[in-house]
Amino acid sequence: MSIDHFDIKGLTSEEVNKARSAYGKNTLEEKKDIGILKALKSLVQEPMVLLLLVASIIYFVSGNYGDGIFLAAAIILVAAISLYQDGRSRNAIEKLRSFTQPKCNVIRNGVVVEINSEDVVLGDSLMVEEGTTIAADGTIVHSNDFSVDESLLTGESLSVYKDPQNKDNTVYKGTTVASGLAIATVTAIGNKTQLGKIGKSLESIQEEKTPLERQINNFVKKMVIVGAIVFIIVWGINFYNSRDILDSLLKALTLAMSILPEEIPVAFTTFMALGSYRLMKLGIIVKQMKTVETLGSATVICSDKTGTITENKMTLAKIFALSSKKVTDAKGLLDPFEKELIETAMWASEPIPFDAMEIALHASYRENFSFDARPTYKMVHEYPLGGKPPMMTHIFENSKGNRIIAAKGAAEALIAVSSISETDIQRINSAITALANKGYRILGVGKSDFHGTSYPKKQQEFNFEFMGLVAFYDPPKKNIQAVLHGFDSAGIKVKIVTGDNALTTAAIAKEIGFKGYQKSISGSDLMTLNESQLSTAVSSKRVFTRMFPDAKLKIINALKSNGEIVAMTGDGVNDAPALKAANIGVAMGKKGTETAKEAASVILLEDDLSRMLDAIAMGRRIYTNLKKAIQYIISIHIPIILTVFFPLVLGWVYPNIFTPVHIIFLELIMGPTCSIIYENEPMEKNTMIMKPRPLTSTFFNWSELATSVIQGLMITVGTLATYQISVHSGFNEATTRTMVFVTLISANIILTLVNRSFYFSVFTTLKYTNKLVPLIITITIIVTSLLLLIPPLTRFFDFSTLTLNQVFISSGIGFLAVIWYEFVKVYKRRIGPRDI
Repeated sequence: MSIDHFDIKGLTSEEVNKARSAYGKNTLEEKKDIGILKALKSLVQEPMVLLLLVASIIYFVSGNYGDGIFLAAAIILVAAISLYQDGRSRNAIEKLRSFTQPKCNVIRNGVVVEINSEDVVLGDSLMVEEGTTIAADGTIVHSNDFSVDESLLTGESLSVYKDPQNKDNTVYKGTTVASGLAIATVTAIGNKTQLGKIGKSLESIQEEKTPLERQINNFVKKMVIVGAIVFIIVWGINFYNSRDILDSLLKALTLAMSILPEEIPVAFTTFMALGSYRLMKLGIIVKQMKTVETLGSATVICSDKTGTITENKMTLAKIFALSSKKVTDAKGLLDPFEKELIETAMWASEPIPFDAMEIALHASYRENFSFDARPTYKMVHEYPLGGKPPMMTHIFENSKGNRIIAAKGAAEALIAVSSISETDIQRINSAITALANKGYRILGVGKSDFHGTSYPKKQQEFNFEFMGLVAFYDPPKKNIQAVLHGFDSAGIKVKIVTGDNALTTAAIAKEIGFKGYQKSISGSDLMTLNESQLSTAVSSKRVFTRMFPDAKLKIINALKSNGEIVAMTGDGVNDAPALKAANIGVAMGKKGTETAKEAASVILLEDDLSRMLDAIAMGRRIYTNLKKAIQYIISIHIPIILTVFFPLVLGWVYPNIFTPVHIIFLELIMGPTCSIIYENEPMEKNTMIMKPRPLTSTFFNWSELATSVIQGLMITVGTLATYQISVHSGFNEATTRTMVFVTLISANIILTLVNRSFYFSVFTTLKYTNKLVPLIITITIIVTSLLLLIPPLTRFFDFSTLTLNQVFISSGIGFLAVIWYEFVKVYKRRIGPRDI
């Protein structure tokens, strides 16, 4: 029914502007941290910054102003890099928030428009429907079968029915529409609402740290503790030998700096925030960072049929009027019985339709009836969708007292409450079979008579006349076969979970080439299974029909009990429990209700399942690249630590091979490498043909950790070998230091290239498109060359200008210390790809 029939025009544009000027935006104001100040506060608490500050002060106190100024400049540079990374992360998160801004419908200038919830103004005519979160407080002026979940404010779990005639005819911001539709005049916005007054701002809830985030933080804390212990030991040894407190303190600080892997939390935050932003640009909204971690592990997709596998473009295609005893094309020439069937089905729909099938019925009514009777009738009673299988009933009456009682729902539900012969039941079932086998979605339609106003408590107590069937066609999406093939290649099982009947679902599944469409189980049958039978059923069956909320939830929990990582797609209020229970709840951005979106962890803006395939691919890419970055950090930190430690503790001829200025220079090279280069790495070509990685409690398995440790130890062997070659060749301390430094830099460059893939060769990865790789490597080479060729810089770092032979030896050893892993990759490729 059109909005025009309610004589609700809403505010004009001029009135909206006046209201906004007078009362402001519909937002809950709260004290928020200023981003840059929060970042600075976090920065001054960083152990590396504190160590640099201490080292800089010691240099100044001891009169070594050059090194002191360098470290002070390094602090500024480290701060600039950290603030830049933090800014990128915050900007990505802010853009993400702007995409997840809740929407609502209001009537303005006589037209229903969708706006951001924060743009609602006092006096607006707010239209809310099943599954939406109410954007402001208001008074109901019209409602259909309207109930609200007010547990956010009252704690009461049962929904409350409301209408304009009730004493309680007010709706409140933050509550959720459980059923039906209503139009309310906004009476309070922002902090003036009930939600605002009691201060329950959902934005103030702190998000819990993810398992991976906790693992990384624990690792860094342990390394800080190790660094502190080693710092005290080394300080003690040096002070005992030299009796120089400042010198021994600097040497200890050098080792402490080399131990701290401060790049890891920066890399994690950067990867997750920018990863979420990359997903957003693909039309995929990820609401929590932990979802990015989980995406790559998904093993099962439980997909709805309507709007996910099909287009959700319902058209009334066929009708079967019991009086006519034949299936007819709904667009053809209809007899009076068939027209009456369409009219009754329309009256059984919501007056303001929002369901695709109900919209189609209202459209068909307009096409077949020249006189529109809808404005002359008013709904006087209604029974919401209920029962198993479900049905719904509406009662309308006009000013003359003429009454219409119309019902629609699952055909078997209407048959059960109608007086009907066995012969007619057979005819109906034959029509249902014929229509369902062609993929039509079928509703039964009935009408009844009732005098008086003491309506039965349940709609099933009416004695209905079964009028016939209306059948809708919703074509499969054009890309769905390719999407299903993509999931299959990635080792992800797809299961169809739908409220539709088995025959219709099987017909659509067969049409798209869905494997296992012949084997299905209904929701009622599923609920009778014991735990063992349920476990077997959810594993072996791929089609689940006539599903209701409890049955969907049971499927999700059973799959999780079987060790599956479950992604569940849904759009309705009834899907919310299953979406929340799934490892990855996926709501549809267009047809999804606010309740579904709130329960889900992922929102697909385009209602396209192929986006979920993209999300999984991106999740795998982000996780894999984060692993590469952290493995790189571990591998390069080991040689820095041991190259400082062994000469110092073992009393080699040149014990202080590196000072804080060398360590910080290496840190400045490593930071951009891990956070910038690896975050920008493209997805490897075998990523989506591997099985999902297990969702374990540890970030690395032993094989991956061992790889990084061995790589680090091999680089250490290279740097210490360079040290010994230099000493045995009679080179002085400056030359030895320079050769060891060049070996580390060379190993760092080669490690960056080699670790771009732990499977494909470096010749393959050189073809990957990542413009930052040549840029960062070129900058590293140029800066290193300047340190060796410009005398003031060379003297400042206590280096010497190397001969070509010395450069060749140092860089050659650095190259060999890393390139050996290419032979390991050859072996991996021979045995074939494994799980990611």
